Amino acid sequence: MGIESALGSISSADFFDRALRRLRFDVPPALTDASVIPASGDHGTDRMLRLIAQEQPIRPAAVLIPVIEHAEPTVLLTMRAAHLNDHAGQIAFPGGKIDATDNSPLDAALREAEEEIGLDRSYVEPIGYLDVYGTGFGFRILPTVARVRPGFELTINKSEVDDAFEVPLSFLMNPGNHQLHSKEFRGAQRSYYAMPFAERYIWGATAGILRVLYERICLP
Repeated sequence: MGIESALGSISSADFFDRALRRLRFDVPPALTDASVIPASGDHGTDRMLRLIAQEQPIRPAAVLIPVIEHAEPTVLLTMRAAHLNDHAGQIAFPGGKIDATDNSPLDAALREAEEEIGLDRSYVEPIGYLDVYGTGFGFRILPTVARVRPGFELTINKSEVDDAFEVPLSFLMNPGNHQLHSKEFRGAQRSYYAMPFAERYIWGATAGILRVLYERICLP
């Protein structure tokens, strides 16, 4: 079964081929330059990001989008630990803030994936960066798309993550599963995505980044 998209369907091989052709490892200026506001395509969200950039320091971060190359590819996601102060229990990609000791955002994403869930980087083939994704907490997130070879074993770091699980790529790349919601921020409406899957509620930045992945790879 192919990946349902606005094109009708594309195979998993086409998905990886497109990703390799469309993505690069050029670091966008918006990751560290507060004067460059990441484009969201939503007026309310853009307004929110401009306000956040004026009020607090930006917080560069990196995440890994691990696409596991099964016969039917899946995306590896985590559930943040329930005891954390920020975003407890939410669905996320492996990742976190970029440390001064990281050689690149890619290095930060791979390091965080090893620290959080024990994903050995020898199984990971990085493909390239998506655009910077800005959040209402001041984070500037640079996602790395990667093809992951099956056969790895995970070791969950319970101080950071309660669980790791896989969701079919075909589900996540089907726009029919992309629910669009809105909420108010300082008198303006901003939009956000949600992609509920079984008992998992994928929303916020994670769903937003998955929507960016869909638009970047699955659309013409």
